[in-house]
Amino acid sequence: MEAINGQQASSAPEATTTTATTPAASATRVTPLTCSGHTRPVTHLHFAENVFITACKDGNPMLRDGTTGDWIGTFMGHKGATWSAKLSKDASLAVTGSADFSAKVWDTYKGTAMHTYAHNHIVRSVDFNAAATQILTGGQEKKVRVFDLRSEDAVCELAGHTGNIRSVVWDKRKEAGGHIVLSAGDDKIVRFWDLRAQKEVATWQAKDQAAITSLEMAEGYITSTAGKNVYFLDPNTHETAKCVETAYDVSAVSLNPQRTRFVTGGSSELWVRVYDFASGEELEVYKGHHGPIHTVSYSPDGGLYATGSEDGTVRLWKAVDGPYGLWN
Repeated sequence: MEAINGQQASSAPEATTTTATTPAASATRVTPLTCSGHTRPVTHLHFAENVFITACKDGNPMLRDGTTGDWIGTFMGHKGATWSAKLSKDASLAVTGSADFSAKVWDTYKGTAMHTYAHNHIVRSVDFNAAATQILTGGQEKKVRVFDLRSEDAVCELAGHTGNIRSVVWDKRKEAGGHIVLSAGDDKIVRFWDLRAQKEVATWQAKDQAAITSLEMAEGYITSTAGKNVYFLDPNTHETAKCVETAYDVSAVSLNPQRTRFVTGGSSELWVRVYDFASGEELEVYKGHHGPIHTVSYSPDGGLYATGSEDGTVRLWKAVDGPYGLWN
C-alpha cells in the first residue's frame, strides 16, 4: 500500500458461567511493540488482511502494518474525534465514524474519502456488510442507519433504542444472508434487526442489566463486555453461550481465531489479560499502557493482538511461541 496523503506521523457450546482465576505467576514476559503517532486516546482498532486501522480522538484515523505496526498512512478529513473504524474484508476500503456528525468511506490505497454521510449527531460506531457495498452506522441519534455506497441517502433507518448507540455490527455469516444487524446502546440492550422487515427480531441483556461496553462478532460468536463480565453469545439463538466473570470493569474483548484464548482490556486499570477460552482461567497478565484500555483485537492469524489506550498508543503483543514478526 502507498502512503496516505503523504502524511507521516460452528455451533456454540451450552451456556456456562465461569469465574476467572488468577495464575500463581505470569507467563514469560512479552515486550510489546509500541505504535506512536496519535495525540489523543485511541478509541477503536480493527484488523483485515495484513493491516489494521485505528480510530482516535485526535480525529485522524491511521492505517498500519498488521505485523510490525509500521505507519502506512493517515486519513485526513474528519473535523472531530473518530470513535470507530473498520476495514473491508480485503482491506481496500475503510469506514470511520466521527464526532463531526459524519461517517466517511475511504480508499485505503489512495487515502482519499470516497463518500461522506451526514448525520444529525455524533457517529459512535460503523461497520461494513460482507461485500462492502453498504455501511451500518449508529450513535447519539439513537438510530441505526444503513447506507448504500451508490447513494448519499440512508436506505434504511431503525429506531428503538432509548439511549445513545455505542456499537453496531453487521452479521456477515452466510447463514444470516446479509440481513441481520446488531446494535447496543446506553439503554443496556443488544438489539437484533432484520433489514428485510426493517424491524427488531430479538433482544439480549447482560447480567444485572449492566451497561454494554463492547460488541463484536468473531469466530462464530458475538463477543460482548458489560460490567465485570465477558460474554460469548450464540448468534443463532441470541442467548448467552458462555460468560466469564472477572474482578474488574471490562471495556473490550477479542477471541483468537483458534478459539483457544481471548484477551481483555479494562476501563479502570492498566492491565492486559489473556484467558483460556475453555476454562476461563486467566493465563497471562501484562502491563504496558499508561491509561485504561479501550479496544483490543487479535490479528487474523492469531499471531499477535493489539491494544489501544487512553494513553494515545497502540501496543502489539506476541501471542504465539517462538519467533513472530519483529520478535526474533
